[in-house]
Amino acid sequence: MSDDKKSLKLIIIALIWVFIAACIAVGYKFFIKPKLERNVVNKTASAGSYKHEIDLHLDSFSGYALLRSPAFEKRLKSLSARLTITDDGADYNARIKALEKGEADMAVFTVDSFLAAGTRLGKFPGSIVLIIDETKGADAIIGKAGGIAALQDLNRSDARIVATPDSPSEFLARVAIASFNLPDLPKKWLKEADGAADAYKRFRAAPSNAPEAYVMWEPYVTRALEEPGATLLLDSSKLRGYILDVLVVERSFLANNHDLVKDVVKAYLQTGYEIEQKKQLEKLVLDDANGELDAKQAKNLVSGIEWKNTMENYAHFDLLAAERAGDLPLLEDSILKINQVLMQTGGIDEDRVGGQPNLLFYDRIFRELKSEGFHPSRPLTILADGNPKIIDSKELRGYGVLPPLDEAEWKGLKSVGEMRVDNLSFGRGTARLNMSSQRNLKNLATKLESFPSYYVKVLGTTRSEGDPEANRQLAQARATAAAKFLTEAGVHTNRVHAHVAQEHGIPALQGGSAQSVMFVVGETDY
Repeated sequence: MSDDKKSLKLIIIALIWVFIAACIAVGYKFFIKPKLERNVVNKTASAGSYKHEIDLHLDSFSGYALLRSPAFEKRLKSLSARLTITDDGADYNARIKALEKGEADMAVFTVDSFLAAGTRLGKFPGSIVLIIDETKGADAIIGKAGGIAALQDLNRSDARIVATPDSPSEFLARVAIASFNLPDLPKKWLKEADGAADAYKRFRAAPSNAPEAYVMWEPYVTRALEEPGATLLLDSSKLRGYILDVLVVERSFLANNHDLVKDVVKAYLQTGYEIEQKKQLEKLVLDDANGELDAKQAKNLVSGIEWKNTMENYAHFDLLAAERAGDLPLLEDSILKINQVLMQTGGIDEDRVGGQPNLLFYDRIFRELKSEGFHPSRPLTILADGNPKIIDSKELRGYGVLPPLDEAEWKGLKSVGEMRVDNLSFGRGTARLNMSSQRNLKNLATKLESFPSYYVKVLGTTRSEGDPEANRQLAQARATAAAKFLTEAGVHTNRVHAHVAQEHGIPALQGGSAQSVMFVVGETDY
């Protein structure tokens, strides 16, 4: 072998050994050394108090104060669980993407924001396990007496609604548009505001005859209504089953950690029960606000938020007999109604629910809790035989029945607006409802369930042509037939009364289409 070949061979061997040494060095640095270091750390560290880390995404809304409370944190600690909270500034699109990417284990949404964000994403990466609260006045639509003094005044081509996009307040405006007859309100009705403070600022700066309504939330609702000429058009206390806050859990996390999620739900319900029993909700909201609210504002906020208790969750998840559940709507029905509002008003451009709202919530946790007799006061409700007792339906805060009105009171009702309903058709010259009209009235009856605080004046309109008395009698007969159908469809008789429109200041109209029925909801001044 020549010297050149020997030299080349030696070089190759040397390179091989260098490569092997380099591999050993890399292996030691990235595999062996870290393992040795971990072993040293493990030998010199404690086991730790927490077995579970839970990432929760939400925003600063006071309704979520229980989730941020020290009392809730303490209960989770007893479960060896630590909660890490991310405030995303109410960016619901970012929130649902965090669920999709596994960056969030749990997140809080309003049902409408969950539906809208999931539709935009193209899927729902989480499932609803708990109803947290329902707003009952914390959001409101406000106008000025010289401009938009009632919801029906929005029925004009130059009307606009100032609201914060993708907020519960904007959804309140969408509910109004979907529910009331406002055909002249333009499709581009939204004037975007940057939060309730901005909407309030614009409200104060607007002239008294501005054709605008302003949607805001507390504490700005209270401040706005203290302004001269302010008029309340609609607030969330008049609705039922529309503005709900829910806890959503990422589906894989839920599937793999069912018992942990169940324990979190129990801890939340126990925390809420304890704070409510001690009458500390106002203090909770004040502490949570970190000085941004005063005592009066905290009181108004608490009165505008209904935190859902255990029994109410049982009812919303359809786990109580109908006679016990009262008038609380099923979550399943609320999802369908909310989805319909979003579709009808352009909040979403496709139906991702597809008539299967059950795919968006997980009732197994509450089914198990109910079968176990769970209630936050359980230590106080053990019967002599050792079996747990579930508190009765007195804990269900329903809406009750409106008191009956006499004729003078019916005529003196403060009008809120005309309900949106597809046209009713009657047999020619008769008060006989055809099949399509019956379907439309059933839909109206369902819609009226969501407005339990309003009375309904069923007004038969008259034609200007022909015999005035015959027209009046036909208008009354048609109004009576429509009112009777509504009560048979479930609307309480106290809420419904048939009238002739002309006798309530609505003039006789021209054309055959005028001989029909309209539905005006109203409320008493007291």
